[in-house]
Amino acid sequence: MQTNLVKNMNTSKTLFITCGALAREVIAIKNLNKFSNMEISCLPASWHNSPEKITPAIRAKIQTAKERFDCIFVIYGDCGTGGELDELLKKEGVSRIPGPHCYEFFMGKEEFDETHADEPGCFYLTDYLARHFDRIIFQGLGLDRFPELLSEYFQHYKKLIYIAQTNDSRLESKAIKAAHLLGLKYERRMRGYSELGKFVALGMQSRY
Repeated sequence: MQTNLVKNMNTSKTLFITCGALAREVIAIKNLNKFSNMEISCLPASWHNSPEKITPAIRAKIQTAKERFDCIFVIYGDCGTGGELDELLKKEGVSRIPGPHCYEFFMGKEEFDETHADEPGCFYLTDYLARHFDRIIFQGLGLDRFPELLSEYFQHYKKLIYIAQTNDSRLESKAIKAAHLLGLKYERRMRGYSELGKFVALGMQSRY
């Protein structure tokens, strides 16, 4: 009986369905902790601009994965689904990381709430957003074609806070450049993987 238990523990698999914008971090957490029985399935990060695609795609992934995995977790905020994602996960009995967005995943709810209360006019970057600022923000908002929109979009912002997951001088340079471009004060907070790391670790523990 004990031998069978050990065998099951060693062969059980846990799936994390995650937003592509967090894929690099989730993979890093897996590798750092040597979670060999953990698998990751990503949806396109670009779907933040098409949130109606998120819930049906996660439903399909869960249905397909049920026969292959002992545990399934979702690493997404609400991401514009209007509560549909949480309704789906409740029906499926699948847990997702607490919090409405990745800024809270990396900063923690208490710190994010305090920061927002102190200065509502904060614009946030993560490693992913710093890395892809030009494509997602500058070009995505059309600022490369219509620079006059800059003041309209960011007139109420005061500060750019870069919530860093890694000590990467290249990403910090990109974040500083972004703050300068947007005309915002710059602040960097090194927070690592924070609540995301905790969620993955707890998920891997819960399979036992």
